[in-house]
Amino acid sequence: MLFIRSFMILFLCCMTIRINLCFSSNPSSLRNLSVDGHFSFDEVHHAAKDFGNRFQLLPLAVLYPKSVSDIATTIRHIWQMGPNSELTVAARGHSHSLQGQAQAHQGVVINMESLQGPKMHVYTGNNPYVDASGGELWIDILRECLEYGLAPKSWTDYLHLTVGGTLSNAGVSGQAFRHGPQISNVHQMEVVTGKGEVLNCSEKQNSDLFHSVLGGLGQFGIITRARISLEPAPDMVKWIRVLYSDFTTFATDQERLIDPVQASQFHSDGRTLYCLELAKYFNRDRADALNEEVGNLLSQLRYITSTLFQTEVPYIEFLDRVHVSEKAISSAAATGSSMLTSLDDTVPDDSR
Repeated sequence: MLFIRSFMILFLCCMTIRINLCFSSNPSSLRNLSVDGHFSFDEVHHAAKDFGNRFQLLPLAVLYPKSVSDIATTIRHIWQMGPNSELTVAARGHSHSLQGQAQAHQGVVINMESLQGPKMHVYTGNNPYVDASGGELWIDILRECLEYGLAPKSWTDYLHLTVGGTLSNAGVSGQAFRHGPQISNVHQMEVVTGKGEVLNCSEKQNSDLFHSVLGGLGQFGIITRARISLEPAPDMVKWIRVLYSDFTTFATDQERLIDPVQASQFHSDGRTLYCLELAKYFNRDRADALNEEVGNLLSQLRYITSTLFQTEVPYIEFLDRVHVSEKAISSAAATGSSMLTSLDDTVPDDSR
């Protein structure tokens, strides 16, 4: 009897393993799902890589959704399969994740850039905002908002990223010390939960979900739409660049620009050059006052004076040029090089 019991336990364990393997490696149940978009089961190798180049996890399938319903249907199906399926789901935007966040080993990767939803809508009232898809690129949001003289309050330093991608992290840039990161400038979102439910959430509606998804690294739901706070866009940008040979002096001057009260004085030796970039947003009727303000500001810094570069460019041209530079810097970082850049917005609130 003891032998028979041991044999049965071993047999059942083997059956469980076989069932799990069948669920996790057999795509037939996904093939039969009714979606507006489509699944790819062969061309999946690109979804096994991200910008960090540290993880390469091959998925079972890639979903190219045309609607939010496609995402909800897929996740609901996997949820109903139960834990024995071992299928996982990951949303993939512009593939700039660093820790495999957008990968799903033998699971389903959702290509958010193929999502087709309601057209981007800009509201120009007293508290302006833009409604945009989670797969929309920030550069496209900027261009649309500028048509109305508006712009989001907080950016990342590279704009060819998706809304859902940066909001699931934080969205930190040079404006964050004034307006907070991007996740602090969201009014509400549409989210597909881990059960396949499509829910709206905000500070007042499904607030737990709202705060969990923002900065939640995709672990609490997939952002399919977001309402983002806007403000009047400036006409021009005063663009300044200076170099330092001493890191401590460089860091001290950064602190001075962000908060003069907390700026500390340190002295140390260094051989690497550190680049500090500043942007002063302004309208053309303030050009003279702006130049005087910048002159006073620069007189307080201790950079290498011969390296000073400054110019005035239209707002959209500045963002295009800066974020192309940021892409080059990011590419260098991915191959092992390093470069430190800071983009600080020090314009008073009344001159934005």
